[in-house]
Amino acid sequence: MDWIPIVFVIFKFLVLATGMFFAIKWHYDQGKKDKDKKKEARAVLRAGVKVAAIFLVSLLGLGLVTFELIKLLGM
Repeated sequence: MDWIPIVFVIFKFLVLATGMFFAIKWHYDQGKKDKDKKKEARAVLRAGVKVAAIFLVSLLGLGLVTFELIKLLGM
């Protein structure tokens, strides 16, 4: 029997198990922190709105550039 798939599956399992352990530990530690949740929620909401606005502006700019390129090439 070929040993390479066995080694890779075991390695993949160990990497995923380690990642899951640290992800759960990080989330548990974050839940224990005593921060002002309203300030944090507002900051997250504000950041989300900024990202959405930047995405929409860049999408509009890309659309305008594409439209002008199509007009220039006569398509």
